[in-house]
Amino acid sequence: MTPPSLDERMAASETRIFKAVFPNTTNHYDTLFGGHAMQLMDEVAFIAATRFARKRVVTVSSDQIDFNKSIPAGTIIELVAHVVHVGRTSLKVNVDIFVEQMYEEGREKAIEGSFTFVAVDEHKQPIPVLDHS
Repeated sequence: MTPPSLDERMAASETRIFKAVFPNTTNHYDTLFGGHAMQLMDEVAFIAATRFARKRVVTVSSDQIDFNKSIPAGTIIELVAHVVHVGRTSLKVNVDIFVEQMYEEGREKAIEGSFTFVAVDEHKQPIPVLDHS
């Protein structure tokens, strides 16, 4: 059996997580706390990176996070992570957060950001993301 191409592997590692925005995750404006959003984004990015590499990975940076729309309590969010670049020992994952009302159709992108991970061995030393035969 032929191993999947890089593009097929990137597509297969796409990861989606849905969450309800409850009051315990909001700030004093009754919108999703930015730090909580970043935590969720790092988590879904980590899962996508791990699914892609099938190796231990660690976050080394969050390159940019744009909070384009506030996310009110009582909504549903979907986090979508895509591996967008693969280097020798690192990979970059873009994450979008979409918001939708619970009782209405439609959704819109609220937050977007990117995270960089490095593959590491059991001694936490960088290793190649891809095994080349």
